[in-house]
Amino acid sequence: MNTHTIKANWTRIKGAVRETWGELTDDDVDQIAGEREQLIGKLQERYGKALDIVEQEVKLFEDKMSLRK
Repeated sequence: MNTHTIKANWTRIKGAVRETWGELTDDDVDQIAGEREQLIGKLQERYGKALDIVEQEVKLFEDKMSLRK
């Protein structure tokens, strides 16, 4: 996946990010600013999940939002 895809679509998808991962705050979403690795890190921090699990969840989210090629 192009790592710039989330960033390029951030304005369009940040509401869906909050809806999908409700434990993220508005400040978290602002800090993530479309950076995929920041999103993964915040999700690990908020949910206490392993890296591979969070990466899989983000991939599924990208597929759902038609962000992956």
